[in-house]
Amino acid sequence: MGCRDLSFLPPTIFTALFFLLFPAACADLTYSVPEETRSQYVVGNIAKDVGLGVQGLSARKARINTEDSSKGYVDINLNSGDLIVVERIDREVLCGPRINCILNYELVLANPLEVHRIFLNIQDINDNAPRFLNEHINLEIPESAVKGQHFRLDEAHDSDIGQNGVNGYSLENNDNFVLFVKGNTENGKHAELVLDKELDREQKKNVDLILTVVDGGIPQRSATAVIHITVLDANDNVPVFSQPVYKVVLAENAPIGTEVVNVSAEDADEGANGAVTYEFSRIADNAVQLFNIDKVTGEIKVSGVIDYEEEKYYELRIQAKDGSGLASTASVVIDVTDENDNAPKIILTSVNNPIPENTVVGTEIAIINVQDKDSGENKQIRCSINGNVPFKLNPSIKNYFSLISTNFLDRESDKDYNITITATDGGSPPLSSSIIIHLSVSDINDNPPVFEQQSYTAYVMENNKPGTSISAVTAKDPDWRQNGTVLYSLFSSEINGVSVSSLLSINSDTGVIHAVRSFDYEKFRDFKVQIVARDNGSPPLSSNVTVSVFISDENDNAPQILYPAEEGKSLMTEMVPKSALSGSLLSKVIAVDADSGQNAWLSYQIIKSTDPGLFSIGLHSGEIRAQRDITESDSMKQNLVISVKDSGQPPLSATCSVYLLISDNLAEVPELKDMTYEESNSKLTFYLIIALVSVTTFFLTFIILILAVRFCHRRKPRLLFDGAVAIPSAYLPPNYAEVEGAGTLRGSYNYDTYLSTGSRTSDFKFITSYNDMTLTAEGTLKKVQNDTLAASLITLNNTTDDDEVRTNL
Repeated sequence: MGCRDLSFLPPTIFTALFFLLFPAACADLTYSVPEETRSQYVVGNIAKDVGLGVQGLSARKARINTEDSSKGYVDINLNSGDLIVVERIDREVLCGPRINCILNYELVLANPLEVHRIFLNIQDINDNAPRFLNEHINLEIPESAVKGQHFRLDEAHDSDIGQNGVNGYSLENNDNFVLFVKGNTENGKHAELVLDKELDREQKKNVDLILTVVDGGIPQRSATAVIHITVLDANDNVPVFSQPVYKVVLAENAPIGTEVVNVSAEDADEGANGAVTYEFSRIADNAVQLFNIDKVTGEIKVSGVIDYEEEKYYELRIQAKDGSGLASTASVVIDVTDENDNAPKIILTSVNNPIPENTVVGTEIAIINVQDKDSGENKQIRCSINGNVPFKLNPSIKNYFSLISTNFLDRESDKDYNITITATDGGSPPLSSSIIIHLSVSDINDNPPVFEQQSYTAYVMENNKPGTSISAVTAKDPDWRQNGTVLYSLFSSEINGVSVSSLLSINSDTGVIHAVRSFDYEKFRDFKVQIVARDNGSPPLSSNVTVSVFISDENDNAPQILYPAEEGKSLMTEMVPKSALSGSLLSKVIAVDADSGQNAWLSYQIIKSTDPGLFSIGLHSGEIRAQRDITESDSMKQNLVISVKDSGQPPLSATCSVYLLISDNLAEVPELKDMTYEESNSKLTFYLIIALVSVTTFFLTFIILILAVRFCHRRKPRLLFDGAVAIPSAYLPPNYAEVEGAGTLRGSYNYDTYLSTGSRTSDFKFITSYNDMTLTAEGTLKKVQNDTLAASLITLNNTTDDDEVRTNL
């Protein structure tokens, strides 16, 4: 894009020279503005010149930067796109006597980064009147001066330049002198008095003249000085400097009092006419406070702070005057050399903060501008980032750098960064400066909740109260705020056809799990549920965990006696041979407990017996054995009361009665009486009826069995039924199958008892089978379905086998 010259005033010859010296500037923007313009003065329209438009400038965050860190006198009006003056511009302060006064700025555009150089040409206006350093000019002219002799006058100084500078001198009318002006506008003009008529000290020894200086500006400005001439005797020699131009190199920051140069001039005259004094005849405003001269010795010293960045070149005019007022001038040219006294300056132009943690690698985070007022190697700058951070600096246009990301960001690892950027120049010793850019990483929902354990186990005692807390789960989400807020819920499912929500509930905020209802160990032993942890992000992330719930058993079931049957249902009597020896197995009490563990560990105890020393029972087996040999003196009818107790806390128990009949011959059976009423002697008639029924039933059963055995097999046992000794099938011990092996009985029991008499013709056999009787997990006792096991049979074997009592478990 080409540049445009938007000058508002006609360019001077020096402005035209600037464009000839800088033809390469056509690629940038050049504007001209008069000094002392008001605030908000429109210099030009940048939006139009760069071809973006007003909206384009705002969208690309246009801003004006000073190229050399100088003061910002102009700025952009983003509403109109105009380049406007924001502060008073004084060309004399900025550029002093220099012809060309150019301020350098940069137009910085972002997204993408684009930089345009702006040259602002400050045009001089006639805002300063010329002036004399000394308003009283003292001259001593010998009367011997000849007509036409020139006497140099003090030079007037005007802070303005060019046409606005010193343009001419005039002298009031007098009889002796005329004025002669030498020099030009660029190099300065000075006036000389020309003696037009010889002086006569005797007639007039003092002459006062008014000298007027004017500039060429519009409106024209002027100043006056009084020339006081003292007429002396003849002085025909002027001071002569040792050299017309003194060139000096002075380092910046030279200490005050440092000698710059010592000028010297000699006068051939003697006495007062040869005594030379020195003074500045012309010195710029910005040098007045920096240098002074010894009037007697001509030594020029530093009296202020020499700053290369403020001014690189000074030219001083020195005047040597003798005692009679004759004078000559010389020039002192001072070149200031740069010292590395300015550390680099880092300017943060723009920054995107905060940055999301899913920022793509290579994204531009910030733009920085680095400046150094020094020159040469002292201005060569290196930039670096301190520490191990996922960012780097990429050099961009000129002295601009882009801060870009070099790695993926994770807020959960590092939520913010303090990026220290250091700029170091190439001076000796080098100077450096640093800035810290604080970047915050904004969160995205990239982490699901994570449970503290891979699985959880909960234990609850059965018969618990609804609402009891049984466990708690905890999940953590490293994300921030709502992305890290965890809510808990139950995964919808069914357990044995029952919805999990009817068993458990969970606090959505705390993760505490509660039992919704009371559990029964005999129905549920354990189950598993899924807990879901979900965050509040968008979209939400979740994870789940398995919670295994185990229901602990409580001793809430008393032992259940399967054999013998409970009293009141049927009378069960077992026959014991009179020949039974000590230790013989006579019967067995079978009981179960629906509980598990020690709550189902059963123990048996005889709490009441007709003959306490005759029988014993196994503590854990329930087997009833003869404690001694049975004798003829022992009572035929024996009644045992057995207590069955579990090992729970507190223990539960049940009791049963076992009726034993000591007899070897069936002939004695009619004499049996119901033992439950043996203590009721007053009911003799009832006992006789029972005895008669028993004998009759036994006899009929015996006949039927004999006929059946002979018909089927010679040695096949015959079955006898007796109402007094029959064992109903409803009370036979079933087979209990317990889940996970926690029950009392682990397998099928076959309990057979054979009783034989001394005649070797009668055997009683109890045949029981329990294969189809099971106790399910719901604790329901199922009735035997097998028809072959519908009743307990008493079998009489008419064989010649040895008498024996056998018990098979």
